[in-house]
Amino acid sequence: MTLTAPPRLALVHAHPDDESLWTGGTIAHYASLGVHVTVVTCTLGEEGEIIPASLNELRAEAADQLGGYRVGELRSACARLRVNDHRFLGGIGRWRDSGMVGVEANNHPRAFVGGDIAVQTEQLAEVLREVKPQVVVSYDSNGGYGHPDHIRAHEITTAAAALVPDVLRVFHSVTSRDAVAAGLKKLRGVEGVPWRMPEPGELPVVDDEIITTRVAIEDHVPAKLSALRAHATQVSVWENGEGAACYALSNGITQPVIGTEYYVLAAGPADGAETDLFGGLNDVERAR
Repeated sequence: MTLTAPPRLALVHAHPDDESLWTGGTIAHYASLGVHVTVVTCTLGEEGEIIPASLNELRAEAADQLGGYRVGELRSACARLRVNDHRFLGGIGRWRDSGMVGVEANNHPRAFVGGDIAVQTEQLAEVLREVKPQVVVSYDSNGGYGHPDHIRAHEITTAAAALVPDVLRVFHSVTSRDAVAAGLKKLRGVEGVPWRMPEPGELPVVDDEIITTRVAIEDHVPAKLSALRAHATQVSVWENGEGAACYALSNGITQPVIGTEYYVLAAGPADGAETDLFGGLNDVERAR
């Protein structure tokens, strides 16, 4: 990966912790290569479920201070992944976590999912025009697992990227069915995993046939785990000191930590993109 201009990557995520869960290894990988990495977070994650009991009064229906607390977690995680530039869509606090489908939080006057999509698209386009990324990453049309804010992030990323000529490729971050199955098989043979194993179909995954790009992150798994630990209100991390690692959200379901992150190319040239988000883009830039 060598571009004629400094490579620039932008990732659009719905809540604090999504950047680490979905793309943490990718961020650390490209940051280590000198890529300028911008993360845009659309909400403060105010509706998240809280894992540590000592922080339970931060929840939305109590003190409603979780969003501010998660800003600190996000800053720590971004530092551990070596993110160059972090932005909140529309400015910090402009859009609020909408919660899952059908909950009262969907109706909050600042709920991301209820906001004017044209306004949100232009807010993101402004960032992309300033940063000029060649590659933009967000979620697929289902938002990875159906969360309204993830779906809205997908929608505005698709629209905003199309407005900015500097963007050469758009990718959707996805989870490989085969890799998750293999990771869980290994974990079932490890003693001490503190959470239950998922039931068949319980984790959101995609068929490997649709995956176009695989980014190897083995060397950056420690950075990803460190970033996940920074999001302690939302994520618990376990390692056994012998190479086995996994994490769980507030539902207490084991999820494997995998040495590859997976993407589907949504827009832009496919040549060279099999193992590198920027692969082959030198030729595209020279031809412009």
